[in-house]
Amino acid sequence: MDVLSMAPHWGPGPWWPVFPAFWIVFWIVLGTLAFRARRNGWGPWGAHRATPPPSTTATAEQILAERYARGEMSGDEYFERVSVLRSGVV
Repeated sequence: MDVLSMAPHWGPGPWWPVFPAFWIVFWIVLGTLAFRARRNGWGPWGAHRATPPPSTTATAEQILAERYARGEMSGDEYFERVSVLRSGVV
């Protein structure tokens, strides 16, 4: 006779899926945390990605572009001011 047939209460029981489900969830959470940490620049792989501050020229050009897009200045005026910004003459 089989051991399990002699003692039917032996065996994994109805709760056996809990352990594989726990490990699956554990690895998914761990992988998600590692992915998000890498994407956000945390850890040694993201330390070299320090972004430089935006230059004042780029910001001024963006403001001029927005004003030109809203129609607050003509095309000639826009290009004249951008050329002054890029040349450095104030």
